[in-house]
Amino acid sequence: MTGSLLEVIALDVRDAVAAEQGGADRLEVVADMAADGLSPATETVAAIARECRLPQMVMLRTEANFGADSVDKLSSQVKELAEAGAAGFVFGFLDADGAVDLAATETLIHAVSPLPWTFHRAVDHAADIQASWRAVRLLPNLATVLTAGSPTGVADGLPVLKARAEAGDAGLILAGGGLRLRHIPTLLDYGVRAFHVGSAVRESWTTPVDARQVSQWRALIDRDV
Repeated sequence: MTGSLLEVIALDVRDAVAAEQGGADRLEVVADMAADGLSPATETVAAIARECRLPQMVMLRTEANFGADSVDKLSSQVKELAEAGAAGFVFGFLDADGAVDLAATETLIHAVSPLPWTFHRAVDHAADIQASWRAVRLLPNLATVLTAGSPTGVADGLPVLKARAEAGDAGLILAGGGLRLRHIPTLLDYGVRAFHVGSAVRESWTTPVDARQVSQWRALIDRDV
């Protein structure tokens, strides 16, 4: 990856427009942050596409867990979401033992192909984080891995993120999950160049994205790149 990437969570058109005004590079479009982000309505994706030029990475997830029970349903939604304006998708699954569910994940990779995709924070919740990375990192059309390095957030996951960067995965890391401005200089030192923010650029999930806060992130991320 050259330069830096700033991805902002958008729940609706207002969020998307503010993220674009603040200097974001792309959106993660989701619904229901009370469930940590579920698939948005097709109408939301279409509405954002009409008002905002940023690429939309659209969540594929129906429940607040990392199970694969809904893979067939999600696969059937992909074409409609892509036609509405999705530039890529966000998904990833764990099996009952906490390992990456490669069969389910590959089913959706096939469904979304040739569009890029992000493996979301299921990687942080795996029983063996190193094994989960080994399973994910070579999957086809993988754009980024959304990871905090820890289930509890970036503050606790920095050692894992450093180790993954040193192992050659800095270009895949999309650092997010409790990410704060104070973490950016350290992550940049590791070689991480992609960052994902949600609550950090708004007062709460019931208030819209603040373009001024997005601009602060943009400036800090670009300062040393």
